[in-house]
Amino acid sequence: MKSQINRYAIIVFSILLLFVGTNSSCRQTLPISISYNNKNIDYVGRFSMNNDSATIIYWSGTSIEINFEGTEIGATLKDEFGSNFFYVIIDNDIYYKINPDTNKNVYKLASNLSSGKHTLKLVKLTECTHGKTWFYGFSIDGNGKLLPAKQPRKKKMEFYGNSITSGFSLEDVNSDSGNPKYFNNYYTYAAITARNFNADYHCISKSGIGLILSWFPIIMPEMYDRIDPEDSIHKWDFTKYTPDIVVIKILQNDSWLIHNPEHAQFKARFGNTAPNEDYIINCYKNFLLSIRNKYPEAHIICALGGMDATKENAVWPTYIKKATTQLNDSKIYTLFFPYTGIKTHPKKNEHIAMATILINFINENIKW
Repeated sequence: MKSQINRYAIIVFSILLLFVGTNSSCRQTLPISISYNNKNIDYVGRFSMNNDSATIIYWSGTSIEINFEGTEIGATLKDEFGSNFFYVIIDNDIYYKINPDTNKNVYKLASNLSSGKHTLKLVKLTECTHGKTWFYGFSIDGNGKLLPAKQPRKKKMEFYGNSITSGFSLEDVNSDSGNPKYFNNYYTYAAITARNFNADYHCISKSGIGLILSWFPIIMPEMYDRIDPEDSIHKWDFTKYTPDIVVIKILQNDSWLIHNPEHAQFKARFGNTAPNEDYIINCYKNFLLSIRNKYPEAHIICALGGMDATKENAVWPTYIKKATTQLNDSKIYTLFFPYTGIKTHPKKNEHIAMATILINFINENIKW
């Protein structure tokens, strides 16, 4: 009887060991969930976190980065209109684009990776016009783990601009359609320049925006301080990010609209009388002063070009020169990209050329 009890005990113990071992194995293969608010996720750009347990992404060039060990990684995303595109970048190599839809879904970003350490970055290619994207978190395979975030970059840059800075139709080689799939902020002059200096990159831009006139009601001085470009109430906290260099590249849309007195936005702002030179110069000065007030020590580059606002005999570079001269600020500069005669928005090669000019200008004029 005693031996029979021992035999039953051994059988039960073996079953328990098998159960524990099986459960342990299952736990090892379950995905590891990493919440959107984990301190080891590195966000670069303006964003907000809300009660929907997600980070909301608005602006071109905003990036989400994570270091991890594992062979597979995914992300949970939802898009407002299904119009936004992101690069998936693994270990500094661009894998592909993803286009999240309007449902909350888990997207497999990479699989069959080599064992060991990896870096993943999601970069928003499209602009705020295409709506918001909600990011809920990452998941990695159960044999991997989350690693600490990288050390903060020492240099920081911020760009204010219009469609050129956004990357409007950058990949639309044969046209200028404005289809979101052809936007690519990653290869704009702005993003290329920031990567060249290994600098963090904030991009506040919107196609069609101007300093005094836009193709829609809002102008840059009314938008530049927002977290969400569509929300005038909640403002960005400028103490969260202090750039070493700010590049302002607007007035292209103003240069077109000021000659279009029948446009609704012209009439809304100026009635039937176009603003004079002094008005435009003062508006530019006031915008510069607002940036200077936010960043007392920053170098500010007032740029223009890439389309016809810098063509021969154009008055817009003169307005910028007069505004900056009147401010007499040794850390404010002007830079004008030559007009190449292109009839569309700049494509990748034109952006590379502008980036080269900007990089050389910074190397020659700014110590940082």
